[in-house]
Amino acid sequence: MSTFNLSTSSPGKSCIVDHVEDLQTPDPISNRLRDLGFVPGETIKIIAFGPFGANPIAVQIGSTRFALRRNEAARVIVKAD
Repeated sequence: MSTFNLSTSSPGKSCIVDHVEDLQTPDPISNRLRDLGFVPGETIKIIAFGPFGANPIAVQIGSTRFALRRNEAARVIVKAD
């Protein structure tokens, strides 16, 4: 199954987290995303994109909603649900 980053997904679409990419060592942003629940196997739903430059991206994991910047969402690698 092919993977893509969360920032390229569409509103209303559900995806499954494959992994979170580290862009540096250590990567505090990627670590924080994992702490918030962006872990392999979790289902994410894209709720909406912001009006200007599509920032922020509203996503839902379980019953919790988060607003991510596009560059943060790009670290989350997902596969289609």
